[in-house]
Order: sequence, then structure tokens, then C-alpha cells
Amino acid sequence: MAKDRTDGKRVGLAAPPPEPRRALTMRSLGALIPAVSRPAFRRHPAALAQVMTDWAEIVGPDLARCTVPRRLSAGVLTLGCAGPVAMELQHLAPELIARVNRSCGPGTVRSLKLVQDMVAGAAPPPRPVRRDPPPPVPIADMQDGPLKDALAALGARIRERDGRR
Repeated sequence: MAKDRTDGKRVGLAAPPPEPRRALTMRSLGALIPAVSRPAFRRHPAALAQVMTDWAEIVGPDLARCTVPRRLSAGVLTLGCAGPVAMELQHLAPELIARVNRSCGPGTVRSLKLVQDMVAGAAPPPRPVRRDPPPPVPIADMQDGPLKDALAALGARIRERDGRR
């Protein structure tokens, strides 16, 4: 246990860390942003966000349909691709790297890492088939207006759904 000295200070304990200084003056928001954004950009580089948002423009619509940028770390861009597209990407790697670097700045990407990813090549879900709306259900004891029209259309959809079961 620490002993008290004659001057009231304890011996044998480390001094508590000093309190962080708080600025009591006004500072611009621009001065605070680097300290706040640095940890976020360390985990997810800004170049990756740009690559992900502009991917279709960088590689073209054909390759964008079957590839997805997954990660950018230490100059290595990880691409998720489906099936035999990986072979084509290996041949196109120098051109893709040049396109990404042209878009995001020189030296952003030095190599590609290809990962088999079935989601990248998945076809978009089919669009539902639009049919003509069923004839509205007649409602005799209600005033004409938008509420009556909406309820009649709702009744028609319910009747149609029950008929399909």
C-alpha cells in the first residue's frame, strides 16, 4: 500500500493521466473533420467508395453485371465475380487497373484479387407481370368520391386474390 509523505503526496502510485485540454474557443468544423474521419477512412478508404459507386462507368455495363468490387486494401482491389468471368478478368486485369486508377487517381490499385462470388453474377429478380386491374366491386350505399373508388378497387383485388387460391 502507498504511504503518505509528510507533504501529503502518496509515494508508490503512478500519477493520474492529465485531463485532456478542452478548447473553450470556437473552432471551425473543417478543423474537426480530419480527426473524426481518419478512423473511418482507415477502415474503408474513400477510393473504395468511389470505385463502388462508379463501378458500372469504370468497367462498362457488361462487366458490371457479373462483377462486384468488395474491398480495397494496400493497393489490392478484391473483386467478386461469377463463374468463368474470372478467367476473362485475369486477361483484362491490366486494363481494369488502368481504368480504376484513371478514375480514382494514380497508384490507387496495383493488383486485382478475384473471389468466386455467386451473388455477383446473380440475375436480377424478375419483374412482376403487370395485368389490367380487375373490375371494381360495386358499392351501392356509399357516396361517390375517391374513398368509394379506393374501396371498390381494394375489394376487386381481394376478390381476385381469393379466386386464385
